[in-house]
Amino acid sequence: MSAPTEGFILTSSPHDSAADTTQRIMFAVVLTLLPAVVMSVFYFGLRVLGLYLLAIVTCLLTESLTRRARGRSPWSIADGSAVVTAVLLVMVLPPRISPIALMVGCVVAVFLGKEVFGGIGCNVFNPALVGRAFLSAAYPVQITTWTVPNRVFGFLPQGIDARTQATPLAAARFEGIYEALPNLVFGQIGGSIGETGSVFIVVGGLAMLALKLIRWEMVVSLLGTVFVLTGVFYLADPINYVSPVFHLFAGGLMLGAFYMATDMVTTPYTRIGNVIFGLGAGILVVVIRLFGGYPEGVMFAILLMNAVTPIINRYSDYRVFGAERAGGRSRSADGATERKGTQ
Repeated sequence: MSAPTEGFILTSSPHDSAADTTQRIMFAVVLTLLPAVVMSVFYFGLRVLGLYLLAIVTCLLTESLTRRARGRSPWSIADGSAVVTAVLLVMVLPPRISPIALMVGCVVAVFLGKEVFGGIGCNVFNPALVGRAFLSAAYPVQITTWTVPNRVFGFLPQGIDARTQATPLAAARFEGIYEALPNLVFGQIGGSIGETGSVFIVVGGLAMLALKLIRWEMVVSLLGTVFVLTGVFYLADPINYVSPVFHLFAGGLMLGAFYMATDMVTTPYTRIGNVIFGLGAGILVVVIRLFGGYPEGVMFAILLMNAVTPIINRYSDYRVFGAERAGGRSRSADGATERKGTQ
């Protein structure tokens, strides 16, 4: 008996497809990071290029071996997520980080930050920041040892790090010495490798926005919160607090706003959820920078907000497909009443 030629064809989800793949997205992210990566090599020398290559190899090898140990295909490394993790991890580390410490950070980032949760798409925390947080505890001296950058742009003033060996945030917070804004914008400063020019990070971030790889709500809410809150303190006491523009371009805020907080896996998937995440992260950044024991707070802020992302997803106004609202609750198509926001 032949199969009927009419009727419904039943298939499992997903029922929609898009041209973007994980591999294409990761490749695009790496491309947008290239301006900042190239400038970091100019500022801190070819040693930084070696750190990038070492991190990429270590992350790829760690993911491949871990996948094989779990009985999964080791060729998942072709999706490019390990390369993105490697590049971002290097960018949040000092230029003089030792190769051994970097390799340890890469293993922790991929293994503990991603694979123990089930691999890409299942991790709770941003893997690169997990590696950075571990290195902060395991190598506290290396992680706070800074290098004076090479003078790439001759028109820029001499940076304060040449005199104080401190990052702009640390010098402003603990010594009352303020870096010139042009140095912050173009990266003629000491600090993490990824702080080599906020303007280059912004260019890459704007490219990702144009390609619709990230949501503007996250970026605007995070940067806007930091700008407004630091502006309030600056207006109230301009002697003891620096301007909000300084806070925007100092430290790793731009890198965090465009490339860390916008991670598709570890941040909310609703628009209102992105706003809530950005507001929370911005508040935490300001609190840590102005009142905490650390001059920088982007890493801690994003990791803490990663932890509450499931709660944000649950209670943000996310409508179940095929459901209609009724008195603040959603009723599914078969008549079963469910709490609004569940999937």
